[in-house]
Amino acid sequence: MSETMQAAVLHAPGDIRVEQVPVPEPGPGEALVRVAVCGVCGSDVPRMLHAGAYHFPIICGHEFSGHVVRLGADLAAAGRVHEGDLVTVPPLIPCHECAPCSQGHFSLCKNYGYFGSRRDGAYAQYVTVPAENLMVLPADLDPRAAAMLDPAAIALHALWRTKMRGGKRVAVVGAGPIGLFAAQWARLAGAAEVLVIELNEQKAAMATEAGATHTATSAQAAAETAGDGYDVVIESAGVPATVDQAVALTARHGEAVFIGIPHEPVVLPKATFSSFLRREVTLHGAWNSFSAPFPGDEWRVAARSLASGDLAWKFMITHELGLDALPETIASLGDRSIFSSKVLFLPNEG
Repeated sequence: MSETMQAAVLHAPGDIRVEQVPVPEPGPGEALVRVAVCGVCGSDVPRMLHAGAYHFPIICGHEFSGHVVRLGADLAAAGRVHEGDLVTVPPLIPCHECAPCSQGHFSLCKNYGYFGSRRDGAYAQYVTVPAENLMVLPADLDPRAAAMLDPAAIALHALWRTKMRGGKRVAVVGAGPIGLFAAQWARLAGAAEVLVIELNEQKAAMATEAGATHTATSAQAAAETAGDGYDVVIESAGVPATVDQAVALTARHGEAVFIGIPHEPVVLPKATFSSFLRREVTLHGAWNSFSAPFPGDEWRVAARSLASGDLAWKFMITHELGLDALPETIASLGDRSIFSSKVLFLPNEG
């Protein structure tokens, strides 16, 4: 192993440099992981182009899988993880000291660490990972599927925030990877109907492949199919207009759950606000994907479903690239000059 590695380093918002940096050394309770695949999360784009991270320089990237190549002393003695294991890495590092952690609500941890925003992530050839964040997977699982466990688990966590049961009508707003996984989870849970609302026609076609019973590419088309509303609405786009739309589409005593992260103020029109009051709609927030025992059943169920083929994922992938392409690709995603669903970087190939 060389003493340096290639990494895409964020020095400031918009200043992404692919350069040689030292290979990190695993601490006693850590492993060194050779990154196989790192996917681009929607949060990476504004973080790297505009919003910034908690400190600089930093290596971003938190949706990843890889193989263990070296164990810290304590981890080697424990015998739970072995060199060569395929792992995925839940990106949140809980503190285990705050009240939410003591209750097993790790998504609500007050003092968490996080790969790619609070500590170096996986837009690099190697990354060090604490023992608790090493989720060992079957050796024959495709590392690309393993790198998509995070959005799959986030979608499941959101659905589990509701009282979803078989026979319900479900609407999913947004057909990015999280929305596409949400549509699949809804069908697997027995939804009688799954509408996916997506303005982009290519992504709407992907929603059909994900099992949506029908799609809508405009707000008007969605409203025309709503009837008395949907029992469960999952909002994954994080745009003020789609937040309003999600609330408006929810049926009497229905539930709307919000995953998408808005980057501008969200204002509900008076008519929408009045509608959810009169319909006694329940609004849920969904943050991350973690529960007890860490990382949570969301991750374990998602891993089994990807391994069994119950969750489809290959159709979402639109790009597989080397790290050299990362700065240009992130910029293109920021100005939407390329069509993408799931962009994957393979740091150790090419």
